[in-house]
Amino acid sequence: MPLRWMVCLLFLLGTAARAGEPVATVRVAFDRDGTTATRVHGLADKATGRAVTPDDPVRIASISKLVTTLGVMRLVEAGKLDLDADVSGLLGWRLRNPAFPEVPITLRLLLSHRSSLTDDAGYWQTPLGGKLRDIVGDPRAWDGKHAPGTFFHYTNLNFPLVAQVMERATGERFDRLMERLVLRPLGIDGCFNWDRCDAVTAARAVVLYDADGKPVKDDNHGRKPACPVTPARDGSCDLSRWRAGENGALFSPQGGLRISANGLVRIGRLLLGNGALDGKRFLKPASLQAMIAPQWQYRPGNGQTYEDDTGDVDPGFFCRYGLAVQTLATPEQGCRDDPFGDSVARVGHSGSAYGLQAGLWVDRKGGTGVVWFATGMPDKRRGGKSAFSAVEEALAH
Repeated sequence: MPLRWMVCLLFLLGTAARAGEPVATVRVAFDRDGTTATRVHGLADKATGRAVTPDDPVRIASISKLVTTLGVMRLVEAGKLDLDADVSGLLGWRLRNPAFPEVPITLRLLLSHRSSLTDDAGYWQTPLGGKLRDIVGDPRAWDGKHAPGTFFHYTNLNFPLVAQVMERATGERFDRLMERLVLRPLGIDGCFNWDRCDAVTAARAVVLYDADGKPVKDDNHGRKPACPVTPARDGSCDLSRWRAGENGALFSPQGGLRISANGLVRIGRLLLGNGALDGKRFLKPASLQAMIAPQWQYRPGNGQTYEDDTGDVDPGFFCRYGLAVQTLATPEQGCRDDPFGDSVARVGHSGSAYGLQAGLWVDRKGGTGVVWFATGMPDKRRGGKSAFSAVEEALAH
């Protein structure tokens, strides 16, 4: 093991011991041409003693949002979706903030967390056969103080609605649609929830543990889960009950992508390649730029800089946000979004759920990027000099 990595690893583990030692860490650095360095430590499955590898699929949490948006942009290019049209037309019912009933809500607002929706009424628990419309009909789902387009509030519920619009535009189930539009064309072995992954891939799943080392997600004992979605209210799991545009939360577009670190590298190289990967055009440069360009930049009073759902109330984590693309190192007082500590603007997305902390970040100007994840982490990011955790800051370096 090189001395420099040994020092970094000792620092990482020393920091982790103070803030809750990770069960596993994976870090893969890359440039436009491919992987440049890989570092792994720990276990994918404590029960079997299976070591983690960069090819093991992990529930990558909110980085799923960026990948979902790649699918949206492909549908925009195909003329199936319009970023600035009222989504009510495709949903088949009127989506409005009750406090601002005349303001239309668009895909651009949903993708950039400026729709005025909140997660206070829930978002993931809509069961098979249930309707997402019931959640947005709850007044708690809405910010009654800020009109759509005027305030940034990071909200997971936005993305089940995005998935529902995608389904209505195509007639395809979201997970299958993402396989066709994104994962297969990019050569990525992954799936949204487990149904579309094969048995061999599912057997390599990274088990997610909480900070006490208890399994909390994907402890599937080498198999696919019996039901890859939230079961129906009667406990059944017949996926033939799926109906296009009824329940966009079913396959977890906001966080349920299972993908390996090496799979995420391909997403990162696509960002570095301006929409092309390995010489093949995937998105037009203008489409990628539309994702990356900040739709919102923090200034006092125009948005919330943390996520309610993770329990992270330490401000300054979100300061610039495009269409499911976060920009780091914002030179604004109150912003603490630089885990690298070098003031370089990087784009990508973070992820945090079920004891996982993850990041996909690229320096488009410098032509380099990094993917990381750590399992067995606390709900709140702790110990860092930035709004990121000390473990993530060590992985950044």
